[in-house]
Amino acid sequence: MKSMRNNTYTQIHIQLVFAAVQKRESLILDSLRERLYKYMIAIIQNNRHKVLAIGGTADHVHILIGMRPSQSLSDLMQHVKGCSSKWINENRLANGWFSWQEGYGAFSYSKDEIPTIIRYIENQAEHHKQQDMVDEYKMMLEESEVEYDVLSVFCKIESQTCK
Repeated sequence: MKSMRNNTYTQIHIQLVFAAVQKRESLILDSLRERLYKYMIAIIQNNRHKVLAIGGTADHVHILIGMRPSQSLSDLMQHVKGCSSKWINENRLANGWFSWQEGYGAFSYSKDEIPTIIRYIENQAEHHKQQDMVDEYKMMLEESEVEYDVLSVFCKIESQTCK
């Protein structure tokens, strides 16, 4: 990817993972999912990044992006999560108040890993018949050797009243 600056070339692939909260109810219903994904893709593209895959289940989302270095990841995630939850709530698309977990997971990949990650994201429904989101997230953190505090991460995913 070429950035807006001359002579700056990047290839940054990041998988983003974040959950819907409220005691991890399944709030991303099938009827909402496609519209939500389109809305999130538009936000990411309007910020000049490229969406390579998006998928998830009723309680979380995975997005694989080609990221431009013109924006910080935290700013992008704040924008994606804030705008999408506001859109869901203003349009009353969830049964009750909708919000995303406070944080998110971000995992980088090399170009040769991208087809595998895309298949993984596209097959989330099948994958989660065997493993729930919390176990999946823990596995991703551990495989990437990301240090985490179990109470801080998983309480906030499972319930906003934890802590």
